[in-house]
Order: sequence, then structure tokens, then C-alpha cells
Amino acid sequence: MPYKPKKPCAYPGCPNLTHNRYCEVHASQANREYNQYRRRPDSNKVYGRRWHTIRDLYIQKHPLCESCLAHGRHVPAEEVHHIKPVTDGGTHDDSNLRALCKPCHSAITLSDTNSDR
Repeated sequence: MPYKPKKPCAYPGCPNLTHNRYCEVHASQANREYNQYRRRPDSNKVYGRRWHTIRDLYIQKHPLCESCLAHGRHVPAEEVHHIKPVTDGGTHDDSNLRALCKPCHSAITLSDTNSDR
């Protein structure tokens, strides 16, 4: 199957082409800047090494997006979503998690953010 054409790296001034948002040179730097300036400081306590282990195990058990699967589509899961956010008293239990693709996770996160306003 052919690949999509590469696009420019989203990092300001970078001329490299990539299939992702950032090229390999700038991906870790952009992630570090996001964690430092845009993410809530208390979220790093919640989403540490333990969370990454739980997330990886959940993705192995649920390799397809649960939201897309309910609509008859088979899309690989890339994100794990907390049904009840940890900041609101949710846990990392399997009953509080959903495996989602990036578009479904973004849509749910956006709707949760808009409902808070």
C-alpha cells in the first residue's frame, strides 16, 4: 500500500519532511516543551512510568478503538482514555479505561473540555 506523501515538520523553521507531526530531530524537544509549558503540573504525577505500563498492557488487551468498533469500523487503538478523569477521582482500573484511536480520543477530550465551560 502506498504511503501518504511526507509533509514539513511542524517545528518552526525546520525544513525536514516527515510522516508525523514533527521530524525525528524535533519530536522529543516538542514533547518536552509541551510537558513543561502547556500541560498541568500535577498531571506528571498521575501520568508517570506506572501509567505507561498500564496503558501498554491495556492496548495489548484491546488493540482496536472501542468507539469505532461500536460503529463497525476496525481501527487500531493508539490512546487510552479515562472515562472518569483521574483528577475527578477516577482510577487506572480497566473498568475506567477505553482504548481509542487519536480522532476519537481528540473528539471526546474536546467535548469534555467544552462541557466544562
